[in-house]
Amino acid sequence: MAAAVTAALVCLGTAGCGAFGGDGDEDGKPRAKDGDHSAASSPASPSARGGKKPADEPLRGKVIVVDPGHNPHNRDQPGKISRSVDIGTGKKECDTTGTATNSGYAEADFTLDLAHRVRTQLRERGATVRFTHDGDEPYGPCVDERAEKGNQAQADAAISLHADGAPAGSRGFHVILPASVHEGAADTRDIVTPSRRFGTDLRDAFHAATGEQPANYLGDGNGLDTRGDLGGLNLSKVPKVFLECGNMRDPRDVAHLTSAKWREKAARGVTDGITAFLAAGKGKP
Repeated sequence: MAAAVTAALVCLGTAGCGAFGGDGDEDGKPRAKDGDHSAASSPASPSARGGKKPADEPLRGKVIVVDPGHNPHNRDQPGKISRSVDIGTGKKECDTTGTATNSGYAEADFTLDLAHRVRTQLRERGATVRFTHDGDEPYGPCVDERAEKGNQAQADAAISLHADGAPAGSRGFHVILPASVHEGAADTRDIVTPSRRFGTDLRDAFHAATGEQPANYLGDGNGLDTRGDLGGLNLSKVPKVFLECGNMRDPRDVAHLTSAKWREKAARGVTDGITAFLAAGKGKP
């Protein structure tokens, strides 16, 4: 990534612009055991789901971990979020405050709003959804803890939601994929391939739902960026990607990011991408 862009991506340089928290957003739906899909195929299931057919809930039995990037309270705890944690390949800050628009709309507020919309739509498709945090913790938690949350949940897919802080004129969205890392506590070798499938499905669905173009300021313009310096990816044992929904420093992107109507479209794109990935059986090996 170019040096100018790297300097602007404050949040990305600290293992993913996100916060990790408690179990509070577990929706309470039972998860089918590995290889056991009887809950989705039982004749009694449609009535138990209020008359829905299995096809109406393509994510039934799936567990999705959604990580809203950063925590709105991080700004109040600079000492705690700046402490170093192990990401396998080295040390990074526990977390950062993330970026914001020039008018002060914080990335942490954007990602939390988007995460709520994604959760609603995923649940409508039958998924069990867990958040890493819901803005209800004093800070963070740290990037290594966010990764561990997905691991503990044995998630079928995990996604970390963000918005970028590149210079004005840099536009578009991109999906960050885990590099193949095998160092210290990090070992992404088993998740690299399914995460790339996930990221590709997410990119296509997000573009279709929002009309946004892939970022014009990194890589080859295909909307996919592979990184090995993010703790939230390095330490994940389940298929996981980061989504940078747009640039909070570009006026045209900001017009979308600050629109509730656009965020609903963005949530649809995220949900469609997750559905395309998991409903087609392209998840965990």
